[in-house]
Amino acid sequence: MASLSSSSTRTLKALLASAVLAVSGLGHAEPVFKVTAIPDESPTELARKAVPLVKYLEKKLGMKVEFTPVSDYAAAVEALVNKQVDMAWYGGFTFVQANVRSGGKVIPLVQREEDEKFKSVFISGDPSIKTLADLKGKTVSFGSQSSTSGHLMPRSVLLQANIDPDKDFKRVAYSGAHDATIAAVAAGKVDAGALNISVWEKFVADKKVDTNKVKVIFTTPAYFDYNWTVHADMPVALREKLTKAFLDLNKNTPEGKEILELQRATKFVPTKADNYKGIEAAARSAGLIK
Repeated sequence: MASLSSSSTRTLKALLASAVLAVSGLGHAEPVFKVTAIPDESPTELARKAVPLVKYLEKKLGMKVEFTPVSDYAAAVEALVNKQVDMAWYGGFTFVQANVRSGGKVIPLVQREEDEKFKSVFISGDPSIKTLADLKGKTVSFGSQSSTSGHLMPRSVLLQANIDPDKDFKRVAYSGAHDATIAAVAAGKVDAGALNISVWEKFVADKKVDTNKVKVIFTTPAYFDYNWTVHADMPVALREKLTKAFLDLNKNTPEGKEILELQRATKFVPTKADNYKGIEAAARSAGLIK
């Protein structure tokens, strides 16, 4: 076998050194904290809401933070359960699903103050629909099938009123998101729809819906809803730093004001899994969790 020339030897050593540096560089890659959210609004709106929060969390956690969108509610559940993301924005029902799916291995950290007494609304553009009973024989849209405020709680209220959507409605539709439900009702594609009160009030405030044509016909009783949830395997120190970051958000600072307004929150408060027992019970009684 021919021996290598000195120049070839130097080249080989240089290549080996480069490879070692590349591998060692991979081993010390900057950690990335990944965040996702249930797609209860349009992708562009979710991305817009995430930008200042991501910047704020990067500063507070001292690491790169990345917002990772998902295709649907089920994907948001699986992403956290399988540790593909570090934190997820869930509705009450998606939290319950993630808790059941993970065998109790997820922890809700904080919720908006508004989420302690959240509500859903039924809306309609049909003047003949004034009560829940008037929905019988009509076409009605929910949001996503896994939505707390866009499906589970409205369905629960209907069942308590002895109205079975699957039997009493002419057709049940699922728009996939709260803003899509408003659009479907406003366009006359369905006779009525159910969605979360926060999105409805934002559309009204921004004059994105004509309230002379589309009106609220029923508002549900209050219930616990959205929260930021992490996997139970997250180190306690990181969990505490994350919780403090949310609790420290203050509407009297420019940064806090921007984030809280985009999150439609007055402030964030601590939460716990027990707050969502009522939602789990409603989901089981509606047959949405076996």
